[in-house]
Amino acid sequence: MSVQQHYSVPEAAAYLGTSVRFIRRLVADRRVTFYKVGRHVRFKREDLEAFVQAGRVEAITADSVRRDLWRAA
Repeated sequence: MSVQQHYSVPEAAAYLGTSVRFIRRLVADRRVTFYKVGRHVRFKREDLEAFVQAGRVEAITADSVRRDLWRAA
């Protein structure tokens, strides 16, 4: 049986390398999945990783610029 790690707000902030205020803003805006345990907020590592991956931006390359210009024409 695997033990699932749940992070508190300060632990989630440390894991993502952000401030506690930013994490609280994500919760208030419901931009990240979280769990309420009584009055406490907890996060699964997988949900934090999914949030980071959802914000991923691909690097720009010469081929992608040509492709985008071709679509715009």
